Amino acid sequence: MRAHEELVMRLALKRREKLGGLSDEGFAELLSAVSKNYESFIDDNEEEAFHKVERGLKRLNLDEILDGSLDTAHYEVARVRKMATLENDMRQAVALDPLCADARNLLIMSELRSPDLLLKAFLDLEKELEEKTGPIQKGETGDAWDDVFQHPRLRLANSIARYMLESGRYRLTVKRCYDLMELNPSDALGARYTCALALARLEDEEGFNALDALDMRKGNAWIHLGRAILMYKLGRVPAARRALNGFNSLCPGGTYALLQPHYLELYFPDRPEFEAGSFWESFYAIHEAGAILDDIPDFARWAAKQKGIEESARTFCRRNGFDWIDWE
Repeated sequence: MRAHEELVMRLALKRREKLGGLSDEGFAELLSAVSKNYESFIDDNEEEAFHKVERGLKRLNLDEILDGSLDTAHYEVARVRKMATLENDMRQAVALDPLCADARNLLIMSELRSPDLLLKAFLDLEKELEEKTGPIQKGETGDAWDDVFQHPRLRLANSIARYMLESGRYRLTVKRCYDLMELNPSDALGARYTCALALARLEDEEGFNALDALDMRKGNAWIHLGRAILMYKLGRVPAARRALNGFNSLCPGGTYALLQPHYLELYFPDRPEFEAGSFWESFYAIHEAGAILDDIPDFARWAAKQKGIEESARTFCRRNGFDWIDWE
């Protein structure tokens, strides 16, 4: 989430509305002025609340978790501490603006409850916001993401999709993802990634191929992993093996992440940015598939036995200075 960039844009747009009649050049100058001294432009509780969200996310430093240096015990201590800090920051934001969707979204995430309870809380929040502020609007461009003020609601919808997947509601996940892509055709939040995993778990080959075609079959870690899971679930072993080899060759470190899973909570409140074709893309795909992989534990064991897969994973591990743990 680019909270600071969004805050600056929100403040500039609100100030432009107050000033009225600004040319494009005038707005560019205004945007520059807000960027240099944004705090002086905050003049309502709504933006002060969003400012607290922005500062809370800045305080939530994930580096010590993402660099893999923490063992399990220290990770849990760090996680609980970070969630307590996040909860306090977001309560301050909600006190200013009870309808601050991002703060409410993050507050729910900080509660460390089961996926089922978190999903219910997200759905309750969505219903409340729809009743009080109306549905998400696509606007003149046909893409709700083009309106920065719609971003929080879209992030909430995306959280709902992910927790539908996490809680095993796969058909609802697919519907929710397509609804989200209808509102946001540019798919800024990557609903298609979540959808690919749900379709793979449903063994819906036709739906999976249709989703892949929507992205011009460009491929990504979720598609490559999802196809391997899909073929494995369908019992088409040669095709599953080919898909697994594709995942291994096209997604750096993907098989390492598969065979050495690190299930960390990384979404505050959306998927971290990543470079296409990077290890982090592979890592996030495996992370998001965690509940599915737990449901079909034989898949990882089968993958480890395929020619060259464990060797490739161990080589990646060694070259990058990671640890390898023999779980069995």
